[in-house]
Amino acid sequence: MDILSAIEILVKSMLFASAPLIFTALGGVFSERSGVVNIGLEGLMVIGAFAAVVFNITFASALGASTPWVALLVAMGIGGLFSLIHAVASISFRADHVVSGVAINFLALGLGVYLVKAWYGAGQTDKIPEPLYYQKIPLLYDIPVIGPILFNNYVTSYLAIIVAFIAWFVLFKTPFGLRLRSVGEHPLAADTMGINVYKMRYIAVVISGVLGGLGGGVYAQTITQDFSGSTITGQGFIALAAVIFGKWHPIGAMGAALFFGLAQSLAIIGSSFPLLADVPNWILLSAPYVLTILALAGFIGRADAPKAIGTSYIKGKR
Repeated sequence: MDILSAIEILVKSMLFASAPLIFTALGGVFSERSGVVNIGLEGLMVIGAFAAVVFNITFASALGASTPWVALLVAMGIGGLFSLIHAVASISFRADHVVSGVAINFLALGLGVYLVKAWYGAGQTDKIPEPLYYQKIPLLYDIPVIGPILFNNYVTSYLAIIVAFIAWFVLFKTPFGLRLRSVGEHPLAADTMGINVYKMRYIAVVISGVLGGLGGGVYAQTITQDFSGSTITGQGFIALAAVIFGKWHPIGAMGAALFFGLAQSLAIIGSSFPLLADVPNWILLSAPYVLTILALAGFIGRADAPKAIGTSYIKGKR
């Protein structure tokens, strides 16, 4: 395998492996920028993956090639609705954010596995009939050398990067983003200025659910192409690590997700590279999680979290 071919395989794998992480991490950024810790990103990915796969299997014969895209919309809607459980518990009832998020993770996995067994009579679904496919980007694919490397991938990979820049614009260049960040930094001051703290936090958590569900739907329809209890195995926690590693910034989270996506792609295709051919498979499979720990250990001390993160707001109370 020549160097150019190796780079092409690695970049393609990195882009499609990181797309679900980017979407989910961006959801985490919105939630935590508003002051609500969202440990439940894993559960939101699980429920999104479940919804997308079930919809794909059920409606593929009627919708044809448009099925995976409609399935992603369904995953986004289900993820948004599911995140309301976390919003009600942590915002309205002022429950501990971490405990609520952990409950979301268990609930999503348990519900998904139970329904799969009830509906399909097995521990996992069939393969989806209409998965997402690689697509060449017209004109850009014809660019010498870099065209085949960067512009022949899943559309969702490019969409994830575009959404990251949209998220940056919304958070840092719009009045809505300023209000959302203010309730995560100093909710009492924001309330004094007429900003509805509860409303902004609800919106932020629902956005995290929508993007988390999208991440799960993308993962299920590009990588696993079915659903079981082991479809999402830590990707939500890696996305949460990308939020922290990226310093609660959309572009930083995207960069961290690309880094973790690279680690995940090495776990999948690393054995095909001459330099990694003799590395035991268990080391390659554990590499994404080890790199996640090392990255956080090296950068967590420099990350500046929103000041009111994890703090429940009581109106009128200092």
